[in-house]
Amino acid sequence: MHAKPGDWLVVEGRVVGGPVRRGLIEEVHSADGSPPYLVHWTDTGHRALTFPGPDAYVLSNAELRAQEEIAAARFSSMQHE
Repeated sequence: MHAKPGDWLVVEGRVVGGPVRRGLIEEVHSADGSPPYLVHWTDTGHRALTFPGPDAYVLSNAELRAQEEIAAARFSSMQHE
């Protein structure tokens, strides 16, 4: 896993349909972009030094925005049915 400040850390829920956590990566503590990361979590507002597990992945700001636009379009189409 590699990241840079401004990327997003996404942690999938541990159960199907469980909550997904997102956090803005504010600092990367290695030269090659590997963990740990200082993450500002959107759900709690807390900042924490994080070593992501296997249920986590990194997205750029553009990738996260595209993912959210797809989800919003799906939700919108479901409401019109």
